[in-house]
Amino acid sequence: MRLLLFRHAKSDWGDPNLADIDRPLNSRGKTASLKMARYMQEQGLKPNQILCSTAQRTRETLARLLPTLTQETQIHLVSDLYQQSEDNYAGLIRRYGGRAQNLMVIGHNPATQDTALDLIGTESSGALTDIQEKFPTGALAVIDFDIADWSELQPKTGHLERFVKPRDLKGETG
Repeated sequence: MRLLLFRHAKSDWGDPNLADIDRPLNSRGKTASLKMARYMQEQGLKPNQILCSTAQRTRETLARLLPTLTQETQIHLVSDLYQQSEDNYAGLIRRYGGRAQNLMVIGHNPATQDTALDLIGTESSGALTDIQEKFPTGALAVIDFDIADWSELQPKTGHLERFVKPRDLKGETG
């Protein structure tokens, strides 16, 4: 099974009157999320289930991904992904993931980074060092597991297949 941990793209801090949950993407975030969506489509990274935080910036990140999905995908808006954004998401993945072969979680930091670091047991490149240093907005970690149901998820059992940041993609400046 495959987990796609996707941190929301860059958000707009321009309106100090907006509650944190209501902050939208800024222009850089809109561009980066579209580039990441195209990358996922080109690479065949197709979730059949998506768990997305209820925050505006995560929903806008999801909206840019939707046009690239060519298969049926179950989408669940999960308020706990926002409310527990300071915690590890492994418990939520166990609870909501079911038997989804390719599960995507669109969430926040530090939970996205902490979840990746908690679940990765092996990796084939220096990508783990990148994740340890920073899990920037719009970045995607692809982690593979040898399990039949997400309820079986255990720490340090995943293989980090890749870690991609928007700035890694052609034409993206950061």
